Amino acid sequence: MPTRRAPLILPLLMLPALIGCGERDSGPPPLTPAALAAVAGDSGVPREKLARAIDDLFADEQAGETRALLVLSGGRIVAERYGEGYGRDSRLAGWSMSKTVTGVMIGQLVADGRLRLNETAPVPTWQRSGDPRGEITLRQLLQMRAGLRHTEAGQPAYASDEVRMLFLDGRDDMAAYAEAQPLEAEPGRKFEYSSATTLILSDLAARVLTDNRDPAFRRQAVRDYLRTRLLEPVGMRSAVVEFDAAGTLIGSSMMYATARDWAKFGEFLRHGGAVRGAQLVPRGWIDFMTTPSPRNPAYGAHLWLNRPASDGRDMLFPGRAPKRTFACIGHLGQYVIVSPERKLTLVRLGKTDDERRGRLRERLADIVAVFARGA
Repeated sequence: MPTRRAPLILPLLMLPALIGCGERDSGPPPLTPAALAAVAGDSGVPREKLARAIDDLFADEQAGETRALLVLSGGRIVAERYGEGYGRDSRLAGWSMSKTVTGVMIGQLVADGRLRLNETAPVPTWQRSGDPRGEITLRQLLQMRAGLRHTEAGQPAYASDEVRMLFLDGRDDMAAYAEAQPLEAEPGRKFEYSSATTLILSDLAARVLTDNRDPAFRRQAVRDYLRTRLLEPVGMRSAVVEFDAAGTLIGSSMMYATARDWAKFGEFLRHGGAVRGAQLVPRGWIDFMTTPSPRNPAYGAHLWLNRPASDGRDMLFPGRAPKRTFACIGHLGQYVIVSPERKLTLVRLGKTDDERRGRLRERLADIVAVFARGA
């Protein structure tokens, strides 16, 4: 009897394995019509592959909340998708992406002859005899190696300089707070990313644009310069910038714009500081911003670069995209990623806590990889 039953028992024992094989062979679930609709049919890359990479970003809770995703290839929008409650007209905070806007504005002032890259920064309180801060150059400020005691993202949070400067005892005159900090390293010797450093640059912009110390005059002078020389020519008409009570542009953090307008800024950088052939800032300035600084190969001058960081904390994805890829990066996972080789600009706006940023970078790298040759 047992011999006669064996042919019936064996197929039953194999059934779960056969079912499992069928599940594995079925592949990922089909994309929703909305996910496919977010990607242009003539994007130059496999439509479904790009749509799935974007869908994976939006669906991955470990990558945080994505509120806006925009991809431009060759200057044309090939993918655009928004989270629930957000759309094309939503102005979203750039946080530290604002630093790059400030860096470009400083470049324009250098081109105008109002500031000098390799000369000491004209901060009045540093000009007293014997003050070692008087040796800090504009170049060192832009490359985040001024040597000032600025602690970014420290613990506890309320003791961090950017928190104190933006929201606590330094909030009424942020530049004064930033400029009052002593040196902790010889100027030029140490890289230290710092929002306070960018506020010093914002103050310098106001000082060279007007002699009037009245906050209203300072605000108007910088707002007019920034809007007429950069924001309007780039096409960032949705952009809103904020100032502190002393009339200093909060150029480290407080700029807002739609995803489409952040993408226009990325395209402006991709074209070497030009818009439709008009050079708004010398191409050499963008080259400077995208050249590794002496103290951190992953940072240029108010721009992050796709290279291994000196401290091991990579901000992009070295090895998964061309080395010349660069990005404006902001708190909570704001990105404008530019790949000149791939003629690609990618904007991601949303909310991702620090502990999940690695996963977010992986998802963004997946999207950029779709545009690799032969992908």
